[in-house]
Amino acid sequence: MRAIMRIALAGALAVLLASAPQEESGFVPLFNGRDLSGWANVNCAPTTWTVRFDMIYSTGKPICELRTARMFENFILELEYQHLDAQGNAGVFVWGDALTAPGQPFVRAIEIQILDGRNTDDYTSHGDVFAIHGARMTPDRPHPGGWMRSLPSERRARPAGEWNHYRITAQNGTIKLAVNGKEVSGGYDISPRKGYIHLESEGGRVLYRNLRVKELPAASSLAPDQIAQADTGFVPLYTGVDFSGWQYLKDHEGHWDAKDWTIAYDGGGEAAARTLRSEMVFGDAEIIADWRWTNTRDAKTLPIWLDGVPLTTETQATIARALATNPIASSSGSGGWRRAGLTRRGGRLSLVIDRQTVFENLAVGPAGGRGRLVLQPQEGAAEIANLFVKRLP
Repeated sequence: MRAIMRIALAGALAVLLASAPQEESGFVPLFNGRDLSGWANVNCAPTTWTVRFDMIYSTGKPICELRTARMFENFILELEYQHLDAQGNAGVFVWGDALTAPGQPFVRAIEIQILDGRNTDDYTSHGDVFAIHGARMTPDRPHPGGWMRSLPSERRARPAGEWNHYRITAQNGTIKLAVNGKEVSGGYDISPRKGYIHLESEGGRVLYRNLRVKELPAASSLAPDQIAQADTGFVPLYTGVDFSGWQYLKDHEGHWDAKDWTIAYDGGGEAAARTLRSEMVFGDAEIIADWRWTNTRDAKTLPIWLDGVPLTTETQATIARALATNPIASSSGSGGWRRAGLTRRGGRLSLVIDRQTVFENLAVGPAGGRGRLVLQPQEGAAEIANLFVKRLP
Protein backbone atom coordinates (compact mmCIF):
# COMPACT_ATOMS: atom_id res chain seq x y z
CA MET A 1 0.00 0.00 0.00
CA ARG A 2 2.80 2.42 0.90
CA ALA A 3 4.52 1.66 -2.39
CA ILE A 4 1.29 2.40 -4.28
CA MET A 5 0.89 5.67 -2.36
CA ARG A 6 4.47 6.71 -3.20
CA ILE A 7 3.89 5.97 -6.88
CA ALA A 8 0.62 7.94 -6.84
CA LEU A 9 2.24 10.93 -5.10
CA ALA A 10 5.18 10.87 -7.49
CA GLY A 11 2.79 10.81 -10.43
CA ALA A 12 0.76 13.72 -9.05
CA LEU A 13 3.93 15.73 -8.46
CA ALA A 14 5.08 15.07 -12.02
CA VAL A 15 1.74 16.29 -13.36
CA LEU A 16 1.94 19.46 -11.26
CA LEU A 17 5.50 20.19 -12.37
CA ALA A 18 4.59 19.61 -16.01
CA SER A 19 1.61 21.98 -15.81
CA ALA A 20 3.39 24.75 -13.86
CA PRO A 21 4.48 27.78 -15.92
CA GLN A 22 8.14 27.55 -16.86
CA GLU A 23 10.47 30.51 -16.34
CA GLU A 24 11.57 31.85 -19.72
CA SER A 25 15.32 31.50 -20.15
CA GLY A 26 17.76 34.06 -21.47
CA PHE A 27 16.70 37.12 -19.46
CA VAL A 28 19.19 39.21 -17.53
CA PRO A 29 18.40 42.09 -15.12
CA LEU A 30 18.60 45.67 -16.41
CA PHE A 31 18.57 46.96 -12.83
CA ASN A 32 20.58 45.48 -9.97
CA GLY A 33 18.22 46.66 -7.22
CA ARG A 34 20.93 48.70 -5.48
CA ASP A 35 22.04 51.57 -7.73
CA LEU A 36 21.86 52.85 -11.30
CA SER A 37 24.92 51.02 -12.58
CA GLY A 38 24.45 50.31 -16.28
CA TRP A 39 22.39 53.48 -16.78
CA ALA A 40 23.44 56.97 -17.92
CA ASN A 41 21.91 60.38 -17.32
CA VAL A 42 20.91 62.12 -20.55
CA ASN A 43 19.56 65.49 -19.35
CA CYS A 44 18.18 64.98 -15.84
CA ALA A 45 18.89 66.47 -12.43
CA PRO A 46 20.96 64.35 -10.01
CA THR A 47 17.79 63.94 -7.93
CA THR A 48 15.42 62.86 -10.72
CA TRP A 49 16.25 59.15 -10.54
CA THR A 50 17.04 57.27 -7.34
CA VAL A 51 16.73 53.76 -5.94
CA ARG A 52 14.12 53.17 -3.25
CA PHE A 53 13.37 49.80 -1.67
CA ASP A 54 14.89 47.86 -4.60
CA MET A 55 12.94 49.94 -7.14
CA ILE A 56 13.80 52.81 -9.50
CA TYR A 57 11.98 55.98 -8.47
CA SER A 58 11.40 58.99 -10.73
CA THR A 59 10.35 62.39 -9.40
CA GLY A 60 9.05 63.33 -12.87
CA LYS A 61 11.06 66.58 -12.82
CA PRO A 62 12.42 67.85 -15.09
CA ILE A 63 11.23 66.41 -18.39
CA CYS A 64 14.25 64.25 -19.23
CA GLU A 65 15.59 60.74 -19.84
CA LEU A 66 17.72 58.08 -18.19
CA ARG A 67 19.17 55.59 -20.68
CA THR A 68 21.01 52.30 -20.77
CA ALA A 69 24.78 52.57 -20.98
CA ARG A 70 24.83 50.55 -24.20
CA MET A 71 22.68 50.05 -27.28
CA PHE A 72 20.33 47.17 -27.96
CA GLU A 73 19.09 45.90 -31.30
CA ASN A 74 16.71 42.93 -31.09
CA PHE A 75 15.38 42.10 -27.64
CA ILE A 76 12.47 41.43 -25.30
CA LEU A 77 12.16 43.95 -22.46
CA GLU A 78 9.97 43.31 -19.44
CA LEU A 79 9.25 45.73 -16.61
CA GLU A 80 6.62 46.72 -14.08
CA TYR A 81 5.62 50.30 -13.35
CA GLN A 82 3.34 52.06 -10.89
CA HIS A 83 2.13 55.64 -11.09
CA LEU A 84 2.17 57.38 -7.72
CA ASP A 85 0.15 60.33 -9.03
CA ALA A 86 -3.23 60.22 -10.74
CA GLN A 87 -2.96 61.29 -14.40
CA GLY A 88 0.82 60.97 -14.23
CA ASN A 89 2.91 60.87 -17.38
CA ALA A 90 6.08 58.93 -18.22
CA GLY A 91 7.33 56.50 -20.85
CA VAL A 92 9.82 53.96 -22.10
CA PHE A 93 11.81 54.85 -25.22
CA VAL A 94 13.17 52.14 -27.50
CA TRP A 95 15.97 52.44 -30.06
CA GLY A 96 16.69 56.00 -28.90
CA ASP A 97 19.59 58.37 -29.54
CA ALA A 98 22.17 59.20 -26.89
CA LEU A 99 21.28 62.92 -26.87
CA THR A 100 18.07 64.92 -27.12
CA ALA A 101 16.64 66.10 -30.43
CA PRO A 102 17.17 69.81 -31.26
CA GLY A 103 14.71 72.02 -29.39
CA GLN A 104 13.29 69.06 -27.45
CA PRO A 105 13.75 67.51 -24.01
CA PHE A 106 13.21 64.11 -25.68
CA VAL A 107 15.42 61.91 -27.84
CA ARG A 108 14.53 60.55 -31.25
CA ALA A 109 13.04 57.13 -30.50
CA ILE A 110 9.95 54.94 -30.41
CA GLU A 111 7.96 55.76 -27.28
CA ILE A 112 5.94 53.22 -25.34
CA GLN A 113 3.56 55.43 -23.41
CA ILE A 114 3.24 55.19 -19.62
CA LEU A 115 0.28 57.44 -18.88
CA ASP A 116 -2.49 57.34 -16.29
CA GLY A 117 -6.16 58.20 -16.58
CA ARG A 118 -6.15 60.26 -19.77
CA ASN A 119 -7.96 58.80 -22.76
CA THR A 120 -9.18 60.43 -25.97
CA ASP A 121 -9.82 59.39 -29.55
CA ASP A 122 -6.18 60.24 -30.33
CA TYR A 123 -4.30 58.75 -27.36
CA THR A 124 -4.83 56.45 -24.37
CA SER A 125 -3.36 55.42 -21.02
CA HIS A 126 -3.21 51.75 -22.03
CA GLY A 127 0.01 51.32 -23.99
CA ASP A 128 0.23 53.55 -27.06
CA VAL A 129 3.32 52.99 -29.23
CA PHE A 130 4.52 55.85 -31.43
CA ALA A 131 7.48 57.47 -33.21
CA ILE A 132 8.90 60.73 -31.87
CA HIS A 133 11.23 63.48 -33.10
CA GLY A 134 12.49 62.03 -36.35
CA ALA A 135 11.96 58.31 -35.82
CA ARG A 136 9.70 56.52 -38.30
CA MET A 137 7.05 53.84 -37.73
CA THR A 138 3.97 52.38 -39.39
CA PRO A 139 1.37 51.53 -36.70
CA ASP A 140 -0.22 48.07 -36.62
CA ARG A 141 -3.60 49.71 -37.11
CA PRO A 142 -4.10 53.09 -38.81
CA HIS A 143 -4.45 55.96 -36.35
CA PRO A 144 -7.71 57.96 -36.77
CA GLY A 145 -5.67 61.12 -37.34
CA GLY A 146 -3.05 59.48 -39.54
CA TRP A 147 -0.36 59.72 -36.86
CA MET A 148 2.59 57.34 -36.53
CA ARG A 149 0.91 56.05 -33.38
CA SER A 150 -0.55 52.65 -32.52
CA LEU A 151 -3.56 52.79 -30.20
CA PRO A 152 -4.14 49.64 -28.11
CA SER A 153 -6.74 47.13 -29.24
CA GLU A 154 -7.86 46.71 -25.63
CA ARG A 155 -7.63 48.87 -22.48
CA ARG A 156 -5.85 46.76 -19.87
CA ALA A 157 -3.71 49.14 -17.77
CA ARG A 158 -4.51 49.51 -14.08
CA PRO A 159 -4.81 52.96 -12.45
CA ALA A 160 -2.34 54.89 -10.30
CA GLY A 161 -1.38 53.04 -7.13
CA GLU A 162 -1.39 49.62 -8.86
CA TRP A 163 1.34 47.75 -10.73
CA ASN A 164 1.30 47.20 -14.48
CA HIS A 165 3.44 44.80 -16.50
CA TYR A 166 4.87 45.64 -19.94
CA ARG A 167 6.48 43.15 -22.30
CA ILE A 168 8.10 44.91 -25.27
CA THR A 169 9.37 42.79 -28.15
CA ALA A 170 11.64 44.77 -30.48
CA GLN A 171 12.95 42.83 -33.46
CA ASN A 172 14.06 43.73 -36.98
CA GLY A 173 12.23 47.06 -37.08
CA THR A 174 9.03 45.75 -35.49
CA ILE A 175 7.75 46.42 -31.96
CA LYS A 176 4.98 44.60 -30.10
CA LEU A 177 3.66 45.63 -26.68
CA ALA A 178 1.83 43.34 -24.28
CA VAL A 179 0.09 45.04 -21.34
CA ASN A 180 -0.58 42.84 -18.30
CA GLY A 181 -0.22 39.66 -20.29
CA LYS A 182 -1.87 40.47 -23.62
CA GLU A 183 -0.49 42.04 -26.80
CA VAL A 184 -2.37 45.25 -27.61
CA SER A 185 -0.26 47.54 -29.81
CA GLY A 186 2.82 47.85 -31.99
CA GLY A 187 4.36 49.00 -35.22
CA TYR A 188 6.66 48.04 -38.08
CA ASP A 189 8.98 49.56 -40.72
CA ILE A 190 10.69 51.34 -37.83
CA SER A 191 13.84 53.44 -38.10
CA PRO A 192 16.16 53.54 -36.30
CA ARG A 193 16.08 49.94 -35.13
CA LYS A 194 19.15 49.81 -32.92
CA GLY A 195 19.71 52.20 -30.04
CA TYR A 196 19.38 52.86 -26.33
CA ILE A 197 16.53 51.99 -23.98
CA HIS A 198 15.35 55.05 -22.03
CA LEU A 199 13.13 55.67 -19.04
CA GLU A 200 11.37 59.00 -19.39
CA SER A 201 10.56 61.57 -16.71
CA GLU A 202 7.59 63.72 -17.70
CA GLY A 203 5.90 65.21 -14.66
CA GLY A 204 4.58 62.19 -12.78
CA ARG A 205 6.18 60.26 -9.93
CA VAL A 206 6.68 56.64 -11.02
CA LEU A 207 8.17 53.44 -9.60
CA TYR A 208 9.81 50.75 -11.76
CA ARG A 209 10.75 47.21 -10.76
CA ASN A 210 11.69 43.84 -12.28
CA LEU A 211 13.38 45.34 -15.34
CA ARG A 212 14.95 42.58 -17.40
CA VAL A 213 16.00 42.06 -21.00
CA LYS A 214 16.51 39.09 -23.30
CA GLU A 215 18.61 39.79 -26.36
CA LEU A 216 17.60 38.16 -29.64
CA PRO A 217 19.81 37.42 -32.66
CA ALA A 218 20.93 40.57 -34.45
CA ALA A 219 20.31 41.31 -38.12
CA SER A 220 23.12 40.39 -40.49
CA SER A 221 23.62 44.08 -41.28
CA LEU A 222 22.01 47.46 -40.68
CA ALA A 223 22.17 50.61 -42.78
CA PRO A 224 23.78 53.56 -40.96
CA ASP A 225 20.45 55.41 -40.78
CA GLN A 226 18.92 52.47 -38.91
CA ILE A 227 21.34 52.91 -36.00
CA ALA A 228 20.70 55.57 -33.37
CA GLN A 229 23.15 58.34 -32.53
CA ALA A 230 25.82 56.85 -30.29
CA ASP A 231 27.19 58.12 -26.99
CA THR A 232 30.41 60.05 -27.66
CA GLY A 233 31.01 61.36 -24.15
CA PHE A 234 28.77 64.43 -23.81
CA VAL A 235 27.44 65.25 -20.34
CA PRO A 236 24.71 67.76 -19.40
CA LEU A 237 25.54 71.22 -18.06
CA TYR A 238 22.04 72.08 -16.82
CA THR A 239 19.95 70.16 -14.29
CA GLY A 240 16.52 71.35 -15.46
CA VAL A 241 15.50 72.25 -11.91
CA ASP A 242 17.95 74.94 -10.73
CA PHE A 243 21.17 76.80 -11.53
CA SER A 244 23.52 74.36 -9.86
CA GLY A 245 26.77 74.48 -11.84
CA TRP A 246 26.28 78.13 -12.85
CA GLN A 247 27.52 81.42 -11.41
CA TYR A 248 24.03 82.60 -10.55
CA LEU A 249 24.27 86.06 -8.96
CA LYS A 250 21.89 88.49 -7.27
CA ASP A 251 21.72 90.46 -10.54
CA HIS A 252 20.31 87.40 -12.33
CA GLU A 253 17.28 87.07 -10.06
CA GLY A 254 14.04 87.96 -11.79
CA HIS A 255 15.66 87.77 -15.22
CA TRP A 256 16.91 84.18 -15.54
CA ASP A 257 14.55 81.31 -14.76
CA ALA A 258 15.23 77.57 -14.51
CA LYS A 259 12.11 76.63 -16.44
CA ASP A 260 12.07 72.83 -16.45
CA TRP A 261 14.17 71.67 -19.43
CA THR A 262 14.89 75.23 -20.62
CA ILE A 263 16.67 78.27 -19.22
CA ALA A 264 14.57 81.38 -19.84
CA TYR A 265 15.96 84.94 -19.98
CA ASP A 266 13.54 87.87 -20.04
CA GLY A 267 15.83 90.24 -21.94
CA GLY A 268 16.13 92.76 -19.10
CA GLY A 269 18.41 93.81 -16.29
CA GLU A 270 21.64 95.75 -15.99
CA ALA A 271 24.83 94.69 -17.78
CA ALA A 272 25.75 92.14 -15.10
CA ALA A 273 22.36 90.44 -15.47
CA ARG A 274 22.74 89.80 -19.18
CA THR A 275 25.51 87.22 -18.94
CA LEU A 276 25.37 83.88 -17.14
CA ARG A 277 28.56 81.82 -16.82
CA SER A 278 29.16 78.17 -16.07
CA GLU A 279 31.11 77.24 -12.98
CA MET A 280 33.00 74.67 -15.03
CA VAL A 281 36.11 75.93 -16.81
CA PHE A 282 36.93 74.28 -20.13
CA GLY A 283 40.09 73.72 -22.04
CA ASP A 284 39.67 71.90 -25.32
CA ALA A 285 36.05 70.81 -25.55
CA GLU A 286 32.96 70.38 -27.70
CA ILE A 287 29.80 72.17 -26.60
CA ILE A 288 26.21 71.73 -27.81
CA ALA A 289 23.48 74.28 -27.10
CA ASP A 290 19.97 74.97 -28.41
CA TRP A 291 18.31 78.38 -28.36
CA ARG A 292 15.37 80.35 -29.62
CA TRP A 293 14.42 84.01 -29.35
CA THR A 294 11.08 84.62 -27.66
CA ASN A 295 10.59 88.28 -28.57
CA THR A 296 12.00 88.34 -32.11
CA ARG A 297 12.64 85.95 -34.99
CA ASP A 298 15.29 88.09 -36.68
CA ALA A 299 18.15 88.13 -34.16
CA LYS A 300 21.46 87.50 -35.88
CA THR A 301 23.72 86.88 -32.89
CA LEU A 302 24.73 83.70 -31.16
CA PRO A 303 23.64 83.70 -27.49
CA ILE A 304 26.41 81.31 -26.35
CA TRP A 305 30.18 81.79 -26.39
CA LEU A 306 33.35 81.03 -24.44
CA ASP A 307 35.07 83.32 -21.97
CA GLY A 308 38.54 84.25 -23.12
CA VAL A 309 37.74 83.78 -26.81
CA PRO A 310 37.70 87.08 -28.71
CA LEU A 311 34.54 87.75 -30.68
CA THR A 312 35.77 90.01 -33.45
CA THR A 313 33.64 92.15 -35.73
CA GLU A 314 34.50 89.83 -38.62
CA THR A 315 33.46 86.74 -36.65
CA GLN A 316 30.18 88.37 -35.62
CA ALA A 317 29.47 89.23 -39.26
CA THR A 318 30.16 85.63 -40.32
CA ILE A 319 27.74 84.34 -37.68
CA ALA A 320 25.09 86.89 -38.68
CA ARG A 321 25.30 85.84 -42.34
CA ALA A 322 24.96 82.17 -41.40
CA LEU A 323 21.90 82.85 -39.23
CA ALA A 324 20.31 85.00 -41.94
CA THR A 325 20.78 82.55 -44.79
CA ASN A 326 20.29 79.15 -43.14
CA PRO A 327 16.82 77.92 -44.19
CA ILE A 328 16.45 75.63 -41.17
CA ALA A 329 15.59 78.66 -39.03
CA SER A 330 12.29 79.16 -40.84
CA SER A 331 11.41 75.51 -41.47
CA SER A 332 7.94 74.43 -40.41
CA GLY A 333 7.68 72.78 -37.02
CA SER A 334 11.04 74.07 -35.79
CA GLY A 335 9.47 76.26 -33.12
CA GLY A 336 12.26 78.72 -33.82
CA TRP A 337 14.82 76.44 -32.15
CA ARG A 338 18.38 76.32 -33.44
CA ARG A 339 21.34 74.16 -32.43
CA ALA A 340 24.94 75.31 -32.19
CA GLY A 341 28.05 73.19 -31.84
CA LEU A 342 31.27 74.88 -30.66
CA THR A 343 34.57 73.00 -30.76
CA ARG A 344 37.71 74.47 -29.21
CA ARG A 345 40.95 72.62 -29.81
CA GLY A 346 44.53 73.82 -29.67
CA GLY A 347 43.76 77.53 -29.81
CA ARG A 348 41.34 77.15 -32.73
CA LEU A 349 37.54 77.29 -32.81
CA SER A 350 34.96 75.71 -35.09
CA LEU A 351 31.25 76.55 -35.17
CA VAL A 352 28.36 74.57 -36.64
CA ILE A 353 24.77 75.86 -36.63
CA ASP A 354 21.93 73.54 -37.60
CA ARG A 355 24.45 71.04 -39.05
CA GLN A 356 26.02 73.64 -41.34
CA THR A 357 29.62 74.75 -40.80
CA VAL A 358 29.89 78.49 -40.11
CA PHE A 359 33.68 78.54 -39.70
CA GLU A 360 36.35 75.95 -39.04
CA ASN A 361 39.70 76.10 -37.21
CA LEU A 362 39.47 79.83 -36.59
CA ALA A 363 42.54 81.04 -34.66
CA VAL A 364 41.35 82.39 -31.31
CA GLY A 365 44.39 82.26 -29.06
CA PRO A 366 47.25 80.10 -27.85
CA ALA A 367 46.88 76.37 -27.37
CA GLY A 368 45.91 75.48 -23.82
CA GLY A 369 43.48 78.36 -23.40
CA ARG A 370 40.67 77.90 -20.92
CA GLY A 371 37.34 79.57 -20.23
CA ARG A 372 33.76 79.20 -19.08
CA LEU A 373 30.66 78.75 -21.18
CA VAL A 374 28.84 82.09 -21.48
CA LEU A 375 25.11 82.52 -22.03
CA GLN A 376 24.69 86.01 -23.40
CA PRO A 377 21.47 86.64 -25.37
CA GLN A 378 22.12 90.30 -26.08
CA GLU A 379 19.23 90.86 -28.49
CA GLY A 380 16.39 90.24 -26.06
CA ALA A 381 14.37 87.50 -24.44
CA ALA A 382 15.44 83.94 -25.22
CA GLU A 383 15.25 80.32 -24.15
CA ILE A 384 18.34 78.11 -24.04
CA ALA A 385 18.27 74.34 -23.67
CA ASN A 386 20.14 71.08 -24.23
CA LEU A 387 23.50 72.27 -22.94
CA PHE A 388 26.07 69.48 -23.24
CA VAL A 389 29.86 69.41 -23.04
CA LYS A 390 32.53 66.89 -23.97
CA ARG A 391 36.10 67.49 -22.87
CA LEU A 392 38.69 66.75 -25.55
CA PRO A 393 42.05 65.13 -24.84
